[in-house]
Amino acid sequence: MYKRILVPVDGSRTSMLGLQEAIRLAKSGKAKLRLIHVVDESAVLQGSVYSFGATDILSILKKGGEEVLKRSLALAGKHGLKAEAKLVESFTGRVADVIAGDAKKWRADLIVMGTHGRRGFNHMVLGSEAELVVRSSPAPVLLVRDFSPAKRKSAK
Repeated sequence: MYKRILVPVDGSRTSMLGLQEAIRLAKSGKAKLRLIHVVDESAVLQGSVYSFGATDILSILKKGGEEVLKRSLALAGKHGLKAEAKLVESFTGRVADVIAGDAKKWRADLIVMGTHGRRGFNHMVLGSEAELVVRSSPAPVLLVRDFSPAKRKSAK
């Protein structure tokens, strides 16, 4: 059974579905949960190194990340779990590398994360952080997709 489960959260519906699955696993196996939110500062700084307001945008992203972690911790607590949370600011590299690196450092047995399950052109343009985590993770990765009726209709 898994004893240390890392859960990347970004506040999206799929991220929260991943968290819910991680909570179920943690409860059944009495595992520790670690929630991580990555603020990708490189995306902001690349386009606005010299522009006014980059610091304000980064501050907003950090506050948003703190709020996502706060809500995620509350959800875990509602289910009787005490989780730890970490906000990571990344200036270089990809979010997936930060997640995989934290999993290695924390010695995670499992990473549970939501995925949008994009294919085709959208996948090619947007990339897939989940796919990159799978490729670079030191631990197994459980990907959770959103199979709600609305998602199934839009996929047709």
